[in-house]
Amino acid sequence: MSLAAPTRTLRILHLEDSELDHELTLAQLRRGGIAVEMLRIDSEPEFLRAMEQAWDAVISDYNLPGFSGLVALDLLKARDNGVPFLLLSGEIGEDAAVEAMRNGAADYLLKNNMARLVPALLHAVEANDTRRAHLAADRELGQSKQRLRELAQHLQTSVESERAAIAREIHDDVGGSLTALNFDLAWIARHSDKPEVRQRATSALETVAHAIEASQRVMHNLRPAILEQGLVAALQWMASRFERRTGIACRFTSDREALALPAGVPLVAYRTAQEALTNVSKHAQATRVAIELTVAAGTLTLEIADDGRGLSLEDLAKARSFGIRGLHERASTVGGWVDLSSGERGTTLILSVPLAPDAADSADAAGAPQPELADVHDQHDPSYWGEL
Repeated sequence: MSLAAPTRTLRILHLEDSELDHELTLAQLRRGGIAVEMLRIDSEPEFLRAMEQAWDAVISDYNLPGFSGLVALDLLKARDNGVPFLLLSGEIGEDAAVEAMRNGAADYLLKNNMARLVPALLHAVEANDTRRAHLAADRELGQSKQRLRELAQHLQTSVESERAAIAREIHDDVGGSLTALNFDLAWIARHSDKPEVRQRATSALETVAHAIEASQRVMHNLRPAILEQGLVAALQWMASRFERRTGIACRFTSDREALALPAGVPLVAYRTAQEALTNVSKHAQATRVAIELTVAAGTLTLEIADDGRGLSLEDLAKARSFGIRGLHERASTVGGWVDLSSGERGTTLILSVPLAPDAADSADAAGAPQPELADVHDQHDPSYWGEL
């Protein structure tokens, strides 16, 4: 494949102690159709000063008084700017040429046969241009990924804030109205002398009770206020509630009675467990689920494992698997990650969140002993701001 001369003027730094050889090299390049701007230098101080400028390539003699091409190559490599380096010498042994190529020289040529100079230079410049283009594309891709990640994190934060606001509105407005309606209906039922009115009032009271229960459930799903009692208590309550609601045995264990965690981590862990249990109830056909929360080696680990039918590769690769993608994005907001594995029987989801040293130390802070799951069954639901 022939190489076309670049449309721009190439800036070449020529390390050469002979003015005549410099002129011959310049003439050879121009005969090859290259528009070139070439500066000749012949000492290390000049070379170091010239390196402050931008060059398309360096062409260097092998031996110079008090300096050498290999030393110049090392100095150029130390700058890590990718400028191609070509050795052009009247005398260079095979061992020296091999060493130069091993150290990063783009090519080596002899002064008595400069026919390859133009194609060698064009090839080196084109390769460097391609490398720079790839680096620029990689930087742009990295920046785009970072912007997308920041957008996803912003959306997650915004969603949680909006959920909390809606939950408070339900509690304050809908909950207050339902409570007032409940009192009015109870008053009617107590003071009416007509059996049919009392019957209708009693029926309406049952409907209001269902509405209050539904609003409490919606509030909990929107904003788990139980997290104010700590992540351990919240996950324990979630496991108990899941078992009662679905009939699937759900066991929660933790190596800590209480955890003092950085802001955001408890909610991420809670939402991860919530999404995992939702998937279990919808798709897994499981009979048992185990939730384990541990802190070890400065990392919080939450593992949810079931004995269900497992996930196929096709399930994991679905283009619209937004639940799994959402877990990854949510974990990244606190510097964590999610691992998902599945076999013929069972699926395991693991959330890992590195903790700062001070947070990992405070995770050992003493807390109230966890109540047994059997005790939680009979307790009031602690996931609301107050009774409706």
